[in-house]
This record gives sequence, structure tokens and C-alpha cells, in this order.
Amino acid sequence: MAQVVAGESIREKPSSRRWLILALGLAAQTASCSFLYGLPFLVPAMRAAEGLTLAEAGTVVAAPSIGLLFTLIVWGAAADRYGERLIMALGLGTSGLLLVYAALWHHPVGLLFGVFLVAGACTASVNAASGRVVMGWFSKSERGMAMGIRQTAQPLGVGVAALGLPPLAARWGFQAAMLLPAALAIVVALLVAALVVDPPRPPRPAAGAEKPPSPYRKPWLWRVHGASALLVVPQFAVSAFAPVYLVSQQHWTAAAAGVFLAVAQVLGAAGRLGSGWWSDRVGSRLRPMRQLAVASVAVMLLVALGDATWLWLVLIALVLAAIITVADNGLGFTASAELAGVAWSGRAMGVQNTGQNIAGALTPPLLGLLIGDSRYALAFGLVAIFPALAVAVVPVRAEAEMRH
Repeated sequence: MAQVVAGESIREKPSSRRWLILALGLAAQTASCSFLYGLPFLVPAMRAAEGLTLAEAGTVVAAPSIGLLFTLIVWGAAADRYGERLIMALGLGTSGLLLVYAALWHHPVGLLFGVFLVAGACTASVNAASGRVVMGWFSKSERGMAMGIRQTAQPLGVGVAALGLPPLAARWGFQAAMLLPAALAIVVALLVAALVVDPPRPPRPAAGAEKPPSPYRKPWLWRVHGASALLVVPQFAVSAFAPVYLVSQQHWTAAAAGVFLAVAQVLGAAGRLGSGWWSDRVGSRLRPMRQLAVASVAVMLLVALGDATWLWLVLIALVLAAIITVADNGLGFTASAELAGVAWSGRAMGVQNTGQNIAGALTPPLLGLLIGDSRYALAFGLVAIFPALAVAVVPVRAEAEMRH
């Protein structure tokens, strides 16, 4: 029997308010990312202000991601149960208040780690809830593009952090710089509380009535999560090692490498939008996802070939890789919610994000061991194995079965 897709059977005409809700969902995720991915920009200022060693600063920087990783599924379940507006506003607002606390006083390293750990756990509320509210207000024919827009929040958040945090820290110090992500989180949380409307949803089953069966009884969702985790490996291989590769192997300056990769990030954001639009046009998330997995295999092999041959080839390959390896993110996220159905979509998106975050966290250290001093061609070539496995794992037939 077909699953009910999030919001699809509840309304016939989408509300014009959906674009405002999409903008607020994007803003919430951007505010979250400015904190999660902005802390590394503050390591020098943090060490100076708090007297931390490099190892201690690295541990503090990792705290938000640890908190997020362990709470994504819980927040997704809460969004399924209590609604998106409450969960987004509560989690993001609490995160902002914790960052204000971190900014106003000096703290011992253990307390600072704990504050950032809990703030990361709170900001995890945005991941599933913002995706769920967008899924609920957009019809299936435009949902891919809408989710593609939402997925640009990560590069936007990194951009806000890169442009705002170092200058603030240089002029006023670490504590003052932390007020930027704190203010963003609090302001956006207030806007979400005031302006977001939860999408219509089916009435809850009466007491004693049979609850919707778990979509995890079938293998389709597990396969989407697995394929998405495999496809994260080439994405993080490129984002983590392209800068050091250009500097150490091609002898670029750090500034030149930064400009090159900033342009690649912008193109990658455009790739997310393009894949969402493509999936709407063909009426499928998983067929484009599988085709992008094939393209990811090809482009990682091209990067490896370029490293072994010509500079111009490796530069072209790195730009293509920066676009292709991130283009599937929104597709897997959207497919997870659609396959799970409205009652389970928040939890499904939480599981999806958890698997991707685990794969993303493991990729840099393990690939770094393989690369050593200079084995980039070998490493990039072996990375192509992961999207090749994803080609076989993506459950394209699941979408056809849902329609029947």
C-alpha cells in the first residue's frame, strides 16, 4: 500500500505563504550553520581569549557537531509529534541564548565544551523541522526545487561565518564574535515563532486506533540513507583536502586557494538548486540521485587522473567535483521524507542527517591517513569506490512502487 507523502494528501492548492516559510526555514538553517561551521574561524581568537592549547581548542570546536549528531533523530521525532514551528523556535532560540552565555564571560575549557555541546544539540532541531515544514507546504512538483533552495543554507552559513567572524574577533575578541551567531539564532527563532505556520497534517489516530506502520519495515529507506552516506565521502574528500592539495602539491598561496574554493562553493550551491529543479521535472528524486552517483565516480577518477598528469585537468576536475558531489544532498533528504510519509518524515530526515554526519566526520581523518604526504591520486581514485557502491544501493524502484 502506498505511503502518504508529507502533506500531499492534505491539501490540493499550495498556500502563497509557502515562500515566506521557505525563506524562514532557509534562514533558520543558515543561522544554525553559521555557528556549527563558524567556530573553526575563531580558533586563534579562542586560544588567545581562553588560554587554550590547540588540542583543547580543537575539542571545543568539535563539541557542537557531537551534540548535533546525538540529537538529530530525537528532534525529528519531536517535529513529527509537536509541529515544526515550536521545535525550530525552541531549539534555535535556546541555542542562541547559550551562545550569549558563552560570549559574556570567560569559561574554563570543560564548561565551554559543555555549553557548545548543548548548543549544538539544540540547533539540531532545525535540521529535520525546517526540512519538514518545507516538505509540507510545497507540492511534489515543486518540492525538489524548494528543498534545493533550503540546502543552500550550508554554504550560506559558512559564508556568513567566514565574512563576519574573523573581522569581529580581530577587533573585539572571541566573545564579541560569538554574539554574531547568537544574535542570528535568536532573531530567526523569534521570526519563526511569529510567522511560520505548520503545514496541515492528518488527524492523529484516536486512542486505541492502529498507528501508521513504521516505514523502516521495508528496506527502501535504509537504502536511501546508506546511499546518501556513501555519497558524502567524495563531498568531504573534496572540501577537506582540496585546499591543502592546492597549497602543498600545486604550490598555490592560501589566498589563491581560498578564492578558487569560494567560487567552487558558489557553483556547488547552484548545483543543489539545479538537481532539485531536475528532480521536479522528471518526477523522481532517486533516478537523478543515481545518475549523480555515476557522475561522482567519473569526476573523482578525473581528479585522480589530473593529479597524475596536468594541472589544468585537475583544476577542472575539482570544480566539477565541487558541484557534482554536493548536488545529491537535497535529493536524498527529500526522498527520505517522501518514502517515510507524513507521520515519520521528521524521524526519517533525522536518521538521514545522522548517517551523513557520521560519514562526513570519518572521511577526513581516514583519508588523511591514506594520503600521507603526497598520495592524493591514489586517495581520490579510491574515493570513487563509494559513489560506485551508491549506484547499486539507490532504490530507484521504490518510487514507482509508492505510486501504486
